[in-house]
Amino acid sequence: MKWLQAIRQDFSQHKYAINAKQLGDDAELAWSNLGYWDDATSSYPKACRQLAHQLAQAVQLKSTDKLLDIGCGQGASLALWQQQYQLQYIEAVELQANCVIQIQKHLPQLVAIHQHSFLNLKQIPFKASFDVVLCIDAAYHSNLNSFLASVGNVLNSKGRLGFHYLILSEKWLGLTTLQKQKYKWLLKSADVNLDDLMTESALTQTLQDDDFNEIEIVNLSKAVLHGFSRYIQQSKPTQLGLDAIKIQMTAKLCHKLYVDGLVQYVQISAKKNAQ
Repeated sequence: MKWLQAIRQDFSQHKYAINAKQLGDDAELAWSNLGYWDDATSSYPKACRQLAHQLAQAVQLKSTDKLLDIGCGQGASLALWQQQYQLQYIEAVELQANCVIQIQKHLPQLVAIHQHSFLNLKQIPFKASFDVVLCIDAAYHSNLNSFLASVGNVLNSKGRLGFHYLILSEKWLGLTTLQKQKYKWLLKSADVNLDDLMTESALTQTLQDDDFNEIEIVNLSKAVLHGFSRYIQQSKPTQLGLDAIKIQMTAKLCHKLYVDGLVQYVQISAKKNAQ
């Protein structure tokens, strides 16, 4: 179980930071998600773009939308929204100070980039309310109710929300208490609180209780969890150090989640009820 100890220690030291160069992205505004991998994908940046495109398509993102990108990482998604979706109004939220500095330097045309937690959006002096809020590969590090409450404060009436989360499969219900406890520790090593996770039906009900409708939940476990773990296994990185350990341990965790089938990686899109 040494790899579990390593990933737990490394996540606590680096939190959500990731060395994108070791994954194959040396851009100034690099990607930092698990990616969406199909049989034709062998490039990490391409896989990350595909994950972003999947989410944008789910909320029918268009150029006239006022967009808030939360947990935007190193800023690659912001450049994508500008260049390929021609969005004119983008604000973003990111907790890591070094990422915010890089984004300010390379994307001065952004309306604003805020160094803040996306769980306290009401504390940020946004210049407008938003038609769309997107959160790529980050929301599952937080409590769903807290996440939805925060997002609900900044979305327009009929605003659209897209994010990724982890859910419990039906197989989970058959586990013993000890098995569940082992999984709780495993997920905690990746800064995911098992107590925050729920089944698909419970998640749907939670969204409805928070005034969302037109809810779509798509299981991306094979394309994301299996895809990322296979990429790391096949690429066999030669780097050493904590960053390399973190990548390897993340890949092992993704592999276990996919093979066990107890926790699924899902894409969620929904629309705010009209007020």
